[in-house]
Amino acid sequence: MATKGNSGDRRTSTSSLSIFVIAGLCCFFYIVGAWQRSGFGKGDNIALEISKHTDCSVLNNLNYQTSGDAGMNDGPQVKEFKPCEDKYIDYTPCQDQMRAMTFPRDNMIYRERHCPPEHEKLHCLIPAPKGYANPFPWPKSRDYVPFVNAPYKSLTVEKAVQNWIQYEGNVFRFPGGGTQFPHGADAYINELASVIPMDNGIVRTALDTGCGVASWGAYLFKKNVIAMSFAPRDSHESQIQFALERGVPAVIGVLGTIKLPYPSRAFDMAHCSRCLIPWGANDGMYMMEIDRVLRPGGYWVLSGPPINWKNNYQAWQRPKEELEEEQRKIEEVAKLLCWEKKHEIGEIAIWQKRISNDFCLEQDTKPTMCKSTNPDDVWYKKMEACVTPYPETGEVTSAAWQPFSERLNAVPSRISSGSIPGVSVETFLEDNRIWKKHVNAYKRINKIIDSGRYRNIMDMNAGMGGFAAALESHKLWVMNVMPTIADKDTLGVIFERGLIGIYHDWCEGFSTYPRTYDLIHANGVFSLYKDKCNIEDILLEMDRILRPEGAVIFRDQVDMLIKVRRVVGGMRWNTKMVDHEDGPLVSEKVLFAVKQYWVAGENNNTSS
Repeated sequence: MATKGNSGDRRTSTSSLSIFVIAGLCCFFYIVGAWQRSGFGKGDNIALEISKHTDCSVLNNLNYQTSGDAGMNDGPQVKEFKPCEDKYIDYTPCQDQMRAMTFPRDNMIYRERHCPPEHEKLHCLIPAPKGYANPFPWPKSRDYVPFVNAPYKSLTVEKAVQNWIQYEGNVFRFPGGGTQFPHGADAYINELASVIPMDNGIVRTALDTGCGVASWGAYLFKKNVIAMSFAPRDSHESQIQFALERGVPAVIGVLGTIKLPYPSRAFDMAHCSRCLIPWGANDGMYMMEIDRVLRPGGYWVLSGPPINWKNNYQAWQRPKEELEEEQRKIEEVAKLLCWEKKHEIGEIAIWQKRISNDFCLEQDTKPTMCKSTNPDDVWYKKMEACVTPYPETGEVTSAAWQPFSERLNAVPSRISSGSIPGVSVETFLEDNRIWKKHVNAYKRINKIIDSGRYRNIMDMNAGMGGFAAALESHKLWVMNVMPTIADKDTLGVIFERGLIGIYHDWCEGFSTYPRTYDLIHANGVFSLYKDKCNIEDILLEMDRILRPEGAVIFRDQVDMLIKVRRVVGGMRWNTKMVDHEDGPLVSEKVLFAVKQYWVAGENNNTSS
């Protein structure tokens, strides 16, 4: 099988790295593109050959200036960051296994985020495992992952009969099965699509709770549905790492005691396939949290126990009384939430959230309503057994359920209704125009942005999602991050556009494994956080989550970018600064960077 031959030893030479810098920014990215696409171990010769035939005068034709580089080497000597010990290869700072075990197990508290105190933070570079190989391009990556990237076989044994994952030669193969769909995700998804409108673009965003290796999310891309998958870092070793290696959006997370890091009314659909979440427990609190993040009219899918327990309790090897009580509680909470049951066949049940609360007002039993005035204020906030009210601004209308092709650039109802102070329709349209301009300029510099080389992309300060909307392609997806200290919370706008995102504070580690993103976009991040936390900590976290040979685009004020470049000069990154596309008189500049390839056990010089 040709697939197996592509994940062998990976080597890089300092000579080709030096060529990147010498050749100038245009050639820099042409060569990186060739090197990254060329397979494993062949990049140097192909990079040199392409550099001979690349027209590097394009920079002059675009009237880009590189005056931002002047004087960049003046000042104190660059601090060199050493590699961390090999034991930290898969380090996740806020989901560290040793630290987790010091917290209570009640309600999964120990699987929640527990970040290290300042004196325990690592100030070193997380190494890649020896032989690390860049992932296969999508859609091949959906089915194959190089073994060296996540060398853990436990799931191949534990889930062998469920068709999750198989080890073949030097790759893992993902047949598309799951605990609840051992015969493949396609047939399972088609059954759901007979009830849920996935084929016409109406349902676009999904939340997969307890996702395993995210095969459900992986195969939803066939229907142009994008799923945010999450699962804890637990005994199912590296399931989220596998998901991201496959090119599927996923984060480490759990339904425990803290609210999910998503805005209210965000997802068109939520899904649980044997996710082991006790939905009826804690007075229905977990279902109420799903209700908070579901858009009015959204769907909730529950497959596996306890659905249809009468016919399945023997196969599940569980007492029928226990299963009966579980389903009774779920049905009771669903009724309290005023969800309508649309389907129950076999082990699959589907409910739909009402488009408005008019019908619910007629119910005899009234739920406890949440008192919070801001249902999107969720960062480290305790989950409550209460129901989030529908908005009173008139933003929930039938127009909100446009097909994805229309809603990507349509004015979101959160904006047209005036729900976000300081954000008008005109502001939104202008933001769209500006980001199309910015992204076109990025593509003229890094010519492989939309080539398929970068599958997993992160926007660290996503605003209204303009960067992701301008990049939209079946070849890639963007994790739109809304900093918790942002002036305006527009993450709900991003979801209304049919994109996905998450709240996060960049003074802490992100909920992902190392080496899980191919391209990171950082617009104004360091100006935003300049008085909040150490610039080194943010850059080291970016290095942790960026793949070897991954790229970064910084957009910020020139004084901040000079500081950034000085720090990354000791992190084994190659950089080049260019002026704003409107010319050198604009104080905002753009810094392009590429992380060098290096692995555990190497002792490369870290200066760029």
